[in-house]
Amino acid sequence: MDKVVKSEAQWREQLTPEEYHVLREAGTERAWTGEYVQTKTAGVYSCRACGAELFRSATKFDSHCGWPSFYQPSESDAVVLLEDRSLGTIRTEVRCARCDSHLGHVFHGEGYPTPTDDRYCINSVCLTLLPE
Repeated sequence: MDKVVKSEAQWREQLTPEEYHVLREAGTERAWTGEYVQTKTAGVYSCRACGAELFRSATKFDSHCGWPSFYQPSESDAVVLLEDRSLGTIRTEVRCARCDSHLGHVFHGEGYPTPTDDRYCINSVCLTLLPE
């Protein structure tokens, strides 16, 4: 996979202010406001910044947390996981492997009835759904 590298000025030109804040500044959209929170459409979710495939609708599930949730990425190398200590706690940040954009966080061991027991909690504004 070819890496996408752009200057911050190029990202600002390409993305809306909200997209830039979440994708490039590791922001978070408000819970229950994202366009894909309750979407059941079959398809592929790609990175809004670079178009890389990230998740498939078959792995999306209702976690009732306010953000789209998936139990695994499309490919093991689609995302990069980083330690995040930004809020006085230790979390695992999820970034796009192709363009290094912030997507959300992954949580493990919460007891969801999924094959991985992982919840990739992803901001809708970071995704583009390509219906099947």
